[in-house]
Amino acid sequence: MWPAVIIASLGCFIQKYVGATIPESFMENPTTKRIVALLPVSLLTALVAVQTVAAKQDLVIDARLPALLAATVALRFKANFIVVVLTAAITAAALRHFGLFV
Repeated sequence: MWPAVIIASLGCFIQKYVGATIPESFMENPTTKRIVALLPVSLLTALVAVQTVAAKQDLVIDARLPALLAATVALRFKANFIVVVLTAAITAAALRHFGLFV
């Protein structure tokens, strides 16, 4: 366990050091700012996509996909977060309850 802790600590130190040595002119570049601003959104989108249609190594289409589509529609209508989550949960529950998806 200790080797893993030491390696992770070194990795964190190196990452922090590299981040501190990047010139400020590079970070003030508009392209860099745009990439940094959009990177979390793209990573979260990829995570949601994988969690929606994957089960271990298989591609699965179940109640999660229509629930995600319902949540997307709710987001499009500028619903707040709780309404979006409830929309997805109710959609998935209803589809499973009526036997349309397992």
